[in-house]
Amino acid sequence: MQDTILIVAGLIYTFAVIQAWRLLPGGGHLKFERTALLPGVFLALSLLAALMVPIIRQALTRHLWISYRVGFGQSVISVLGGVGVLIGLAGFVFWQIHDAAHGGRYPGGAFSGYAAGIGLLVAQSILVRRIEGDPVLRRQIEEV
Repeated sequence: MQDTILIVAGLIYTFAVIQAWRLLPGGGHLKFERTALLPGVFLALSLLAALMVPIIRQALTRHLWISYRVGFGQSVISVLGGVGVLIGLAGFVFWQIHDAAHGGRYPGGAFSGYAAGIGLLVAQSILVRRIEGDPVLRRQIEEV
């Protein structure tokens, strides 16, 4: 599930950036800063925090393990639910782009927030691989 959600999130983000470049006012530097540079910083910060700060990494790993044990993310319905959440968040980003194109606030915060979420998804994907690679946990996974 983690990889599927990560791919969908990346595709949605890519489409949002394309839409932003088409519709948003301002030059290329401003658009690059608000859709790539600053969001990239937030993505990196959330990824590094999730993997490097022990209390965050342990909590996220525990959450992933519990989710795995109860079967969340292992069914079509749970994957579609995760994709649905991403589509809902994407709707917010696209709304922000539309609003900014018509005189509203520039959607830099929406892009940065979505990118930070992608950083967490990357961290989850990495941590799931670690869980699956642990011999003790692997036996428990196979029992489920």
